[in-house]
Amino acid sequence: MNAGGPVRCPWVGIADPEYARYHDEEWGVPKADDRTLFEKLVLEGFQSGLSWLTILKKRDNFRRAFHGFDAERIACYRNKDVARLMADAGIVRNRLKIEATVDNARALLKLQERTSLSAFIWGFIDGRPQINHHRSFKTVPAETPASKAISKALKAEGFRFVGPTTVYAFMQATGMVNDHLTSCHRHGPCAELQSLFKGPGDRGSV
Repeated sequence: MNAGGPVRCPWVGIADPEYARYHDEEWGVPKADDRTLFEKLVLEGFQSGLSWLTILKKRDNFRRAFHGFDAERIACYRNKDVARLMADAGIVRNRLKIEATVDNARALLKLQERTSLSAFIWGFIDGRPQINHHRSFKTVPAETPASKAISKALKAEGFRFVGPTTVYAFMQATGMVNDHLTSCHRHGPCAELQSLFKGPGDRGSV
């Protein structure tokens, strides 16, 4: 919570306005666009072992380095592209995660031959966001049966760095669940957006 400002989820803190903006404008808003979902899934994988704020501050650099998360372009990356990325101080230079991003782009294109990433992922919860009513972050789980099922299915499709905890963080961020605390000023607005969400293909999503 900012002094004299709106009540926010405690993970935001008060020190970084960019973090507050992300919390207020993005986190928990339902998303159904494949490129947006792919970007978020990749960045959650990069976040593993780090703070999300670290990734958020580098997000524009990631977008530049990975050609706007265009899966068709990333799927064509070769060794020279991996070397370019490993030399880019603006991103997280982890070879395994960089190579996994290339594999994930190829897995996405293969998946899209029969369905969208949006339909695939949202299908596990029947296209309906789960609106939770947590009063404390102590009750917010790190993973759920749904995140475990999605993780298993993504791995079967060839995706990497998509463990159940990573997937649940992805679900929170993309509005598949509403884990804003009930005391947070964003719980109600996100719940309203989620209640109006019509599932994959909903152009009202962000």
